[in-house]
Amino acid sequence: MNKNRRDLKSILLERREFPPPPAFAARARVKPADLDEMRRRACADPEAFWAELARRELTWHAPFTVTLDRSCAPNYGWFTDGQLNVSVNCLDVHLAERGHATAVIFEGEPGDSRRLSFQQLQAEVCRLANALRAQGVRCGDRVVIYMPLVPEVLVAMHACARIGAVHSVVFGGFSATSLKDRIEDAGARVLVTADGGWRGGHIVELKAAADKALAAGCPTIERVIVFRRTGRPVPMDPHRDVWWHDLIEGQPPVCEPEWVDAEHPLFLLYTSGSTGKPKGIQHSSAGYLLGAKTSCEWVLDVRSEDVFWCTADVGWVTGHTYVAYGPLAVGATVVLYEGAPTFPDGGRFWKICERHRVSIFYTAPTAIRALMKLGDEFPRRHDLASLRLLGTVGEPINPEAWMWYHRVIGRERCPIVDTWWQTETGSILIAPIPGVTATKPGSCTEPLPGIEADIVDERGERVTRPDAGGYLVIRKPWPSMLRTIWGDNERYRATYWERFQNRCYVAGDGAHRDRDGYFWIMGRIDDVLNVAGHRLGTMEIESALVAHPRVAEAAVVGKPHEIKGEAVFAYVVCRGSKPAGEAAAALVTELRAWVGEQLSAIAKPDEIRLTEILPKTRSGKIMRRLLRAVARGEEVSQDTSTLENPAILEELRGIDSSPTARTGAGARSKPSRGGDRTGTERSRRKRARAKATGAKPTRAQRTRAKRTAAVQGGAKSRPKAKPARGPRAMQAAGRQAKARKPRPTSARKRRA
Repeated sequence: MNKNRRDLKSILLERREFPPPPAFAARARVKPADLDEMRRRACADPEAFWAELARRELTWHAPFTVTLDRSCAPNYGWFTDGQLNVSVNCLDVHLAERGHATAVIFEGEPGDSRRLSFQQLQAEVCRLANALRAQGVRCGDRVVIYMPLVPEVLVAMHACARIGAVHSVVFGGFSATSLKDRIEDAGARVLVTADGGWRGGHIVELKAAADKALAAGCPTIERVIVFRRTGRPVPMDPHRDVWWHDLIEGQPPVCEPEWVDAEHPLFLLYTSGSTGKPKGIQHSSAGYLLGAKTSCEWVLDVRSEDVFWCTADVGWVTGHTYVAYGPLAVGATVVLYEGAPTFPDGGRFWKICERHRVSIFYTAPTAIRALMKLGDEFPRRHDLASLRLLGTVGEPINPEAWMWYHRVIGRERCPIVDTWWQTETGSILIAPIPGVTATKPGSCTEPLPGIEADIVDERGERVTRPDAGGYLVIRKPWPSMLRTIWGDNERYRATYWERFQNRCYVAGDGAHRDRDGYFWIMGRIDDVLNVAGHRLGTMEIESALVAHPRVAEAAVVGKPHEIKGEAVFAYVVCRGSKPAGEAAAALVTELRAWVGEQLSAIAKPDEIRLTEILPKTRSGKIMRRLLRAVARGEEVSQDTSTLENPAILEELRGIDSSPTARTGAGARSKPSRGGDRTGTERSRRKRARAKATGAKPTRAQRTRAKRTAAVQGGAKSRPKAKPARGPRAMQAAGRQAKARKPRPTSARKRRA
């Protein structure tokens, strides 16, 4: 068992339990008897359970008679012969009784704010929907949305839903290349963007990135709609681009909805995959909305009078389900904040909670850890008495952060719901019911009613021993599950179902169950990294690195990070000779910037280690488990007998054992007593001890330090000698240069 698993194991020994606060439990939506009854009905007849909920929670234009269609399993269909409209279910249903209630509270990073009622939001949605129809957008067409987190992004999503267009939101932090790839894969006809947005006190140039993406391809794009957010001048193509305000001018605030089949695609959302190509996760209309609404009611205890703030951007699935759709379907007020959580200081989140009287706060453990490091002072300055429930999403939360969240933000009176779900699941599947479930710091507790989660071993057999880990799977279909991968159904089947012969959905996460039946997520089993709550494919980052002209090969692994959960660690093999010193540092900086441009700033490697070759088996397979162990500073327990070049381990650890690196001028030197061939690490430790004790270095220590500097810096660190003159001196210099020439290593011979 590796070190990471031991750390997880220690977390699993968490013994603290926190029962629901009595005041909260007394008025919670779901009481213990309610939960028991739901579980009983879901266990007895899952299809009848979901059918009853669908009829009660959703407004149908044409009622369904077929609950679950298994004819193309594992491509399941729910409520297949029914018809409805998602936008109507989120907006129109509230107009008669609550039309003047606030639907959206917006706060921009510069401090500007707006409020929209359900009536106003619905009118803006209808105007844009009419404008899209006027541009020729029809039911089933794809529209890509690349915007900051402003109310208009919700307007754009619901306008698409209203006319049956399929939206695909691309996170505003993604690069032009990432945007281009997603537009082309979706075959979008329209791009909705903005002149820019605010983040960390700076403008994010969205229109510039969009123009760059379109200049590189995207032949299906016919129209670009640009919302004016920053007011900065941007170039506009008169044949393609149109301002949002010009487009909707004169459009009526009423738009007849397109009644679509329950299985009609509502959206595509691209998530990273282990093959390097992003996956277009396709979600349906009815089943997805049912999961979004019921999980809001059960897990997040959302009511129409709540001010609900999920801090996620709508470029991620959390922003779809718990910003754009779920809370609005319940009739709650949604908070949108455009900018960074620490701008202008670390109290921005808590200031927003106080100013807008937020009652439910749902954020990522990454944000909690980052704000926790700033200390208790910032939250203590603000009145957080309006908060009644806290939630976490995106990755497992460590107990230390959980306790800080409970003590400092919740003031020990707010239950915390640690939720597990994925882009693919559409909505929360495993989480506490806050008025019923006793919580444990670090555990997502139990599956929701109607969700049959389990843990299985490599053979697909159930793991029954408490605390024994395995694959997290879902044994039966559920309404909000993904329907396919856009344009690649074989990949859908292979990724999520074939590992265990289509018997269950394979989440790709490792988990274990404790003696109380609580689930504990142990991390990704595959090679997808979870960086600050964002899933990033290692192959996608590797592809970006190898696209750089100086890079021949790359391998990317994850390394634990106290704030982001996982850090991106890249091993890079350069074309030509491996640089050293300042040249190496410059290349690392260049490569980090390159990945940010090709993919996103989120994908920038935290550390890049340059190496001569990558560890491979003799069949050519990169030994990723070994790379992971080295990156994490763990002892390599993997069998290295199949390693093509066992000596590479020293270099991977950052101990450069190549002849050139060892000598700096070509002549071989003896290994030092410490085992480090250059003596660098040993000398550094001695200098550190001398500095700590105040002792002056001896003459021998100073001499060794100078030699070490010469070795690291090569010829550049030595004083220049006066040039030799005369034929004999030139001949002697030639003989010395020939003697200094390093003998070719076996790796160089193979390359030759």
